[in-house]
Amino acid sequence: MTYSKLTSTELLGIRTLGELKKAGYQSRSIKQELRDNLIEKIRNKENVFPGIWGYEETVIPDVERAILSMHNINFLGLRGQAKTRIARMMVNLLDEYIPYIKNSELHDDPLAPLSRYAKDVLAEQGDNAEIAWLHRDDRYTEKLATPDVSVADLIGDVDPIKAATLKLPYSDERVIHFGLIPRSHRGIFVINELPDLQARIQVALFNILQEGDIQIRGFKLRLPLDIQFVFTANPEDYTNRGSIVTPLKDRIESQIVTHYPKTIETGKRITEQEAIVKPEQVGLVRVNELVKTLIEQIAFEARESEYVDAKSGVSARLTISAYESLLSTAERRALINAEDSTYVRISDLYGVVSAICGKVELVYEGEVEGPVIVAQNLIGKAIRTQFLNFFPDPEKSKKSKINPYAKVVEWFGAGNEMEMPADMTDREYIARLKTIDGLDDFVDMLSAYGDPEEKLFMMEFALHGMAEFSLVGKQALDQGMKFQDLVSSMFSGPGDEDYDFDEDDDDDRKPF
Repeated sequence: MTYSKLTSTELLGIRTLGELKKAGYQSRSIKQELRDNLIEKIRNKENVFPGIWGYEETVIPDVERAILSMHNINFLGLRGQAKTRIARMMVNLLDEYIPYIKNSELHDDPLAPLSRYAKDVLAEQGDNAEIAWLHRDDRYTEKLATPDVSVADLIGDVDPIKAATLKLPYSDERVIHFGLIPRSHRGIFVINELPDLQARIQVALFNILQEGDIQIRGFKLRLPLDIQFVFTANPEDYTNRGSIVTPLKDRIESQIVTHYPKTIETGKRITEQEAIVKPEQVGLVRVNELVKTLIEQIAFEARESEYVDAKSGVSARLTISAYESLLSTAERRALINAEDSTYVRISDLYGVVSAICGKVELVYEGEVEGPVIVAQNLIGKAIRTQFLNFFPDPEKSKKSKINPYAKVVEWFGAGNEMEMPADMTDREYIARLKTIDGLDDFVDMLSAYGDPEEKLFMMEFALHGMAEFSLVGKQALDQGMKFQDLVSSMFSGPGDEDYDFDEDDDDDRKPF
């Protein structure tokens, strides 16, 4: 049986260099290892990066090409685009176990030792040298680049305590305390947010990436490290906090540009996969596909909003946090009302404002408006966009002979108002929606709903959508919303009755 066919148990049973040689072990670089294992997975039609959605035709093929080319990789993209996640999943392309000289600081390959310690052990013990095994999970090292990172952290430095303990002069290489990069020998080393690394620290990586040696103070130590480097960077960093120095960029062979989900469906898959739904919420809160779509639409609206800094991006974490907050909003309402279960409502979307505020960077105009107002407007725009996928275009309906919205609009036009508190009971919620004349028939006219709770949801959705298209007025309350005639919502206070608008003016009226 060849070495590659040995099971994990059989490998872990090998204890000496002699036994390892007898098993047929041959040295292989980590990049060759990644390449070989990727080839095998592609041939077997295996999913190399499970759980990464939306990159099937773009990013993942680029990553596979880079691995096949045995390149170091830089992932360039805005926040929340799974750059680090992909880097961590590259570990799955490594062998489950690799052998190394026992107790060697750099996990030296038994057939290609680097450190002084490993060379001395092999010179003294030969084939009797002890072998240990390193699992693939222990071959991954990740470092967040911050301005305080030093060369000693990454490369190493002279250790005076080691020199004193071993009674060695500073000129002896054995007094060196190796940093993170040398200790990642035969592994994957990731630097997140590379531009945040000071330029002088980036310069220290030059020789490691290409020449294969390291320089520590007075030492010029030839150390051909075997490392798969992966970097991540945000394009905004090139103009704000820092940049990647040109010679370093030149040594990173593949730069892969990531992106946000291009479709609502892709975004929903990511959110459902990543959101943490608590066990208590599973039976307590019922949701439908539309509310999940609305959550994703909020992120799409934010990425296009004039109030949100497009260069900073809108992370996929926004929809994940928003969905979790949505469930918690409905859960809190059910707990307050001592209800055993509840169905999510459109009004619950306004409970995710806090999740939105922390996930978007605003431009000056957005700061003037305020984060809460911007978040509420994004929710409104999401409702407006999705409304047209379920109901007739209100603008076109105005010109048709039969206006499906007329009955509801007339009900509010007659002076009726409807307050919708955020935490009202399910019974009160049903009663208030049923009170609005024409709303029930309007929803029934367009589609049949077997689930009465879903129908109520669509009735509320229709009401909010009409408000977004200025067919009825909507006013925010401390706890909930109030729907009323559009003119009444525009003007408040004494003297409202003095204003007179004819029907032609109503048709051309635009929202404030």
